[in-house]
Amino acid sequence: QVQLVESGGGLVQAGGSLRLSCTASGRTFSGHAMGWFRQAPGKERTKIATIRWSGNSIYYADSVKGRFTISKDNAKNTLYLQMNSLKPEDTAIYYCAAATVVPALFDYWGQGTQVTVSS
Repeated sequence: QVQLVESGGGLVQAGGSLRLSCTASGRTFSGHAMGWFRQAPGKERTKIATIRWSGNSIYYADSVKGRFTISKDNAKNTLYLQMNSLKPEDTAIYYCAAATVVPALFDYWGQGTQVTVSS
């Protein structure tokens, strides 16, 4: 079992920044990839950024490219999402996820952290 715990969400004004963290615990984490997803009210959960655990292959959704940066600290089993130039449309619950079997299948999820961007 892998437990994922997110932190760092909150309320910020448009144009501001936040950094989310996600720490993996439980059995020794040796997954293939980790990622950040978000779900806005009334909308489906969408993938916004992923990173391979070994190496640095990174994906960004077009909606966050150039504003968000995903990174990891393998020694701390921690994933980060630096969010800059935040917009009201970035308001959502942000979820951390881990892919432990194959890179494209995220099978462990955190509980989510709320990010609210005011205009």
